[in-house]
Amino acid sequence: MTKTNAGNFFEDFEVGQEIVHATPRTVTSGDVALYTALYGPRFAVQSSDQFARSIGYSLAPVDDLLVFHVVFGKTVPDISLNAVANLGYADCRFGVPVFPDDTLSTRSTIIGVKENSNGKTGVVYVRSKGVNQRHLTVLEFVRWVMVGKGDANAPTPKATVPDLPEKVMLTRLALPAEIKLNLYDDRLAGSPYRFGNYKVGEKIDHVDGMTVEEAEHALATRLYQNTAKVHFNLHTEREGRFGRRIVYGGHVISLARSLSFNGLGNAFRIAAINAGSHVAPCFAGDTVYAWTEILEKEEISGLESLGALRLRTVATKDRACADFPYKGKDGNYDPAVILDLDYTVLLPR
Repeated sequence: MTKTNAGNFFEDFEVGQEIVHATPRTVTSGDVALYTALYGPRFAVQSSDQFARSIGYSLAPVDDLLVFHVVFGKTVPDISLNAVANLGYADCRFGVPVFPDDTLSTRSTIIGVKENSNGKTGVVYVRSKGVNQRHLTVLEFVRWVMVGKGDANAPTPKATVPDLPEKVMLTRLALPAEIKLNLYDDRLAGSPYRFGNYKVGEKIDHVDGMTVEEAEHALATRLYQNTAKVHFNLHTEREGRFGRRIVYGGHVISLARSLSFNGLGNAFRIAAINAGSHVAPCFAGDTVYAWTEILEKEEISGLESLGALRLRTVATKDRACADFPYKGKDGNYDPAVILDLDYTVLLPR
């Protein structure tokens, strides 16, 4: 009997199944430094202990997407080790802030399964929750992933597709009530634009581009203990669909978020990811650009100093975004689009 783990295949999942993921992870200042080296985020609250303390944090919180990567990475050996592709996200809510030396662990529940018509793969819907050492929720999200079958003749499970919300309602967000923004310094934050300066329908070209290096995306995959073969095993992926490794989708999300600083520099907190799709794969050597549309503006009752913007950030590869590439009249994505992310951020009013 083998002692190694080949990962779960589509037929191994069933609705209601609970999974406790191995290897809790203590987030360190080293993780924060590596995250900065990989993506170059410049949001002042996450960059400066002094700035963070001036608005009510005990020290600089860990970047929200670093939290996402760590919590997500725990799920990979059990959920997506044999994935063909991670397809999308919904109902993602960030909880209490994470600080260096916090330890994160993850549990998941299978909430849906649907075999594909080819009989070789299926889509698994999973809700995952990350908690800290005090058992407080730091992140909860749903994702759906296409997973291969280990046995093509395995019985087809009854299709169950969960009903997911179009967006996370403001009343369900974990809002930082302790934050006091009267000392928030726009000059140090790097942007004069606050909540009132944005209009629904406004589009922002973030101008800059970042080229994905082979070493960077491989380092990121290992850093988050993401063991999916499609991201790190070139030996097997040479025989795969693309003949090379696919860049981890979260890598693209972090690049787009970092690029968005140029135009959204005061959007210091991601409160929710409403929906997200990895439209097309990204590979080493591709240059990632991004643009954002303001979808909604919401005032927060009881927190007059904060506002919420619902954003759509679109990332492209090897195409600048001055003309805001998205979908054509036929409803299909522009060939350059690799990410379509609908999320909610908090920023000062």
